[in-house]
Amino acid sequence: MTKTERVLSQFADQARASDQLGSPFTAMLCRVLAARLHAGTHFGRRILEWEGDPFPDNVALRACGALHALARSGWEPNLTRVYPPNPTSETALWVAISDALQHNDAFLTERLDSPPQTNEVARSGWILGAMLHLSSITGRSLEVLEIGASAGLNLAFDEYRYELGNGRSWGPLDAPLTVECAWRGRTPPLDAPLAVVSRAGCDLRPVDPGNPDDRARLASYVWADQLHRMHRVEAALAHAARHHRTVDGADAADWIERKLTVPQLPGVARVVLHTIVWDYIPAPVKTRIEAALAAAGAAATPQRPFARVSAEPDATRGSARLDLTVWPQGETVMLGRGDFHGRWAEWA
Repeated sequence: MTKTERVLSQFADQARASDQLGSPFTAMLCRVLAARLHAGTHFGRRILEWEGDPFPDNVALRACGALHALARSGWEPNLTRVYPPNPTSETALWVAISDALQHNDAFLTERLDSPPQTNEVARSGWILGAMLHLSSITGRSLEVLEIGASAGLNLAFDEYRYELGNGRSWGPLDAPLTVECAWRGRTPPLDAPLAVVSRAGCDLRPVDPGNPDDRARLASYVWADQLHRMHRVEAALAHAARHHRTVDGADAADWIERKLTVPQLPGVARVVLHTIVWDYIPAPVKTRIEAALAAAGAAATPQRPFARVSAEPDATRGSARLDLTVWPQGETVMLGRGDFHGRWAEWA
């Protein structure tokens, strides 16, 4: 398979995934770009001759995010008019993209440098369940450390309201936003006492909720026809900005090693969290993180438990595997599976 064929295969794969995740517009956009992009523009040439592996780099969503950012900017009214909620067709979409490339080829090409960051807030529905399990097991308040935190929106998981299906809910009625996540299976203990005493996160490219440009960049990676996701991330960004919350710009291994050397408070469970980020971390960095977690686990006690919550893809397509490890026992339990956009969680 040639380099270009592999790029086109990635676009086709993303189109199928977008259809399955309820975004027909993103699926159509991926198909249009795969069929009609050419090397006559810097944007097209950069994509078709992508340096690196287009699958882990997710070049299709980079392209979609770049075009969505331009459509949202107002600089290209013709492009904006073919974006949701307006109706469109493959032909009309490509005509508008071709026109936009004549004026904003450099902008679109530069945007390809940034990997997609959605900071999907609905994934907090998984995180809430995992943290309720952890609180139930340990009986401790939580110190939460998240790697790959983007804007840190999921670090506020305990401040949102949840509608979990079958009449179940969690969180205050006056919460800044409501997450709808259908819980199925042996659901977590909703009555477990849950208290977060501190929260912190890191990211190689952190998003500042108080910075308008950063907010616009994050919103551009939300699929254009999924307005409910757009409203949710905008509400979460506004909440984070009101509280002046930011995450640290840092390499995940450097940050975790530094954080885990700080003495843990007695009576508090320290938990490292990561969701849909592990595949993007280089192998040497993963090795250092695993070593730091193992050392922290070896030092854990019943009074100072240590835990890891992960939600990452595995061999089962279409959802992430949710795992919880708690030290000093060090046992890893598969909690269940979660939809990538947080629409549901199937608890084991």
